[in-house]
Amino acid sequence: DAGMPLAVAGRIIDTRGEAMRDATLEIWHADHGGHYDIAGYRFRAKLPLDAEARYQFDTVMPGHYPDRVCQHVHYLVTAPGHKPLITQLYFATDPVFEGDPDKNFTKDPLIQSRELVRPVRITGDPKAMYAAVNFELCMERL
Repeated sequence: DAGMPLAVAGRIIDTRGEAMRDATLEIWHADHGGHYDIAGYRFRAKLPLDAEARYQFDTVMPGHYPDRVCQHVHYLVTAPGHKPLITQLYFATDPVFEGDPDKNFTKDPLIQSRELVRPVRITGDPKAMYAAVNFELCMERL
């Protein structure tokens, strides 16, 4: 089993809603079994942004691992003149939320805001289903 395919897309903006084309975006996460590749670079990437500061990547839904409660993808965003942003993307479909992320997002003590738990669309051909998530990020000036 290779896990559920996952497509993530988003955009990086500043507090005025302007595209942050000069931002650098790095992501990393565990594989579908909840294991990090600490010897190599699987499920780790520095992602390019397009002219509107949009990004996208295809991967697998990360698994749960012993020291953490929820499935997640780590983000590090940097841009000249802005505070670095270190955050995580969580999935509303995570079984930990028992179908109600609004009520249960605090089951993971590291989730500081319900806004980090994003809706998941299951889409695609019935024989090739995948999860799709949108995650926009906002950079704050120094």
